[in-house]
Amino acid sequence: MSRPRIVIVGAGFAGYRTARTLSRLTRHQADITLLNPTDYFLYLPLLPQVAAGILEPRRVSVSLSGTLPHVRLVLGEADGIDLDGHTVHYTGPEGEEGTLPFDRLVLAAGSVNKLLPIPGVAEHAHGFRGLPEALYLRDHVTRQVELAAAADDRAECAARCTFVVVGAGYTGTEVAAHGAMYTDAQVRKHPMRTGMRPRWMLLDVAPRVMPEMDERLSRTAERVLRQRGVDVRMGTSVKEATHDGVVLTDGSTVDSRTLVWCVGVRPDPLVESLGLPMERGRLLVDPHLQVPGRPELFACGDVAAVPDLNQPGQYTPMTAQHAWRHGKVCAQNVAASLGIGERRAYRHRDMGFVVDLGGAKAAANPLGLPMSGPAAGAVTRGYHLAAMPGNRVRVAADWLLDAVLPRQAVQLGLVRSWSVPLESSSPEVARVPGGPERHGRAAGPTGQRPDVEETGNQPGGEPARNQPGGEPAKTQPGGEPARNQPGGESAKTQPGGEPAKNQPGGEPAKNQPGAEHAKNQPGGEHAGRRSHGGRAKGGQSGSPRASGKPRRAVEAAGPRPAREGSGKPGRAPRASGAGSAGKRPTAPSGPSRSAGPPTDPGPEPPANQPPPGPDIAPGPVKRTDRRAAEGDS
Repeated sequence: MSRPRIVIVGAGFAGYRTARTLSRLTRHQADITLLNPTDYFLYLPLLPQVAAGILEPRRVSVSLSGTLPHVRLVLGEADGIDLDGHTVHYTGPEGEEGTLPFDRLVLAAGSVNKLLPIPGVAEHAHGFRGLPEALYLRDHVTRQVELAAAADDRAECAARCTFVVVGAGYTGTEVAAHGAMYTDAQVRKHPMRTGMRPRWMLLDVAPRVMPEMDERLSRTAERVLRQRGVDVRMGTSVKEATHDGVVLTDGSTVDSRTLVWCVGVRPDPLVESLGLPMERGRLLVDPHLQVPGRPELFACGDVAAVPDLNQPGQYTPMTAQHAWRHGKVCAQNVAASLGIGERRAYRHRDMGFVVDLGGAKAAANPLGLPMSGPAAGAVTRGYHLAAMPGNRVRVAADWLLDAVLPRQAVQLGLVRSWSVPLESSSPEVARVPGGPERHGRAAGPTGQRPDVEETGNQPGGEPARNQPGGEPAKTQPGGEPARNQPGGESAKTQPGGEPAKNQPGGEPAKNQPGAEHAKNQPGGEHAGRRSHGGRAKGGQSGSPRASGKPRRAVEAAGPRPAREGSGKPGRAPRASGAGSAGKRPTAPSGPSRSAGPPTDPGPEPPANQPPPGPDIAPGPVKRTDRRAAEGDS
């Protein structure tokens, strides 16, 4: 008799705990498969310390294969679930596709950034949900302080060293607290020639900092923030975001090059495609974390609306503490459904919260006892060491070194701004040239929740244009060119205009027919992309999740500029739509401006696309408004 097959989707707090507990309970009596985009479990509460240079990235990354014995790890992202056929369809990190059969399915896909219909936010803000975003923020903040220190103009210096954080919840408060300490340490060593200092702003429409937590914790956190010079503005948010700054809801304008979006999260849209009862985007489950009417389906963590037995009529909030406990109960109930042990209902006891504010400062209320200062700092770090499933010694060593040695404020340049778009279904995975696109999972207009707009920057459900990671669409005359795209911007309206330099995809030859994009020409422009990256196919756009059917091909509506720059010979770009017929279109050849001996150029690019270039990180770009933009500022 074959062993039952258990598939767990997601390795966050809930998914990781479920897999670890099931591995112990089943003892080789079941085949456990864990599907996750990365090979590590991310301990999110310490992510602000990665952005502030206290901890190295691998310290908060716990190996899945090294800590989950008897669990098969499959790297990929679930993009379709067939409940009747008992299969999960997924796409791997290199675009390969596969299907996982199951007898029991645990959905623990977690959450993604919550977007609001605010103009410019999707283009100019960055979230804080994964390691790539933390690494990008660290590099970006370091670069802005260094550029501000070298600037002679006070206005430019002020804009570069102003950092705006939207969302005064748990994450936003810690990001602002640690960020202020990090930039102050930089300026202390290398003062700015204009005599200015970095300025951090924390915005939220709530009446106080961390409104979901105890009021005493809130007062402690706000006091520490103000002591460090953080401009805390409650009852205020962003009305519009631009490249040069933000317009606030109170009518004021703040010049800035940094906008960190910590407004909150929403459940992964994967569950919306199942067509099952939902509660504000979360899948309704019973107290045993089982979906009613589906004995083979369990859900836990942020994607599950779990009844709060201590407060009838309410559901447990989307916190790491609850997700971690969900995982243990879910594993016990999955094992019980296989005849191992007994079922139990989820019932929790509030153990309190801890907020690390950097240095020796923290706010904590363990078991309801409010604490602040160094005592709270010791309790906070002790709690994190106890809660981490691995890397405890390494984390403690980094804390010790940070206490006695200065931090290394250097740019690594590993993550660029277009690699971590705010609108992404996988914030834990950075986009890379030549890799498969990962777009926001949208349920489409019919599947959206009315309380959270996910249509980009256009109120009323208009699809947002100029989204990071947008793709060109075929045969769309008159569309606007997508800006902020890897691969550069389209050439200006003059024939022979020079396209953006130093972009992935290389630099095309000047004044060569077919080597440039021209605006206002049919077939020569990028079309505005649907919010959440609904994939266009043959001129049609939509989400594979909306119908609940597995996506059988990872196809785009045309050639992707970012892919053409992978520099990998022998790999032809994917194409779809009429006219392709498996043939690769060619582009006119011209003299190359790159230096060095000739090499195998690989596959020829499609018509009207820049030829592939070296696989290097992008540099400064030439803006269409004739202003120079430095890197990702």
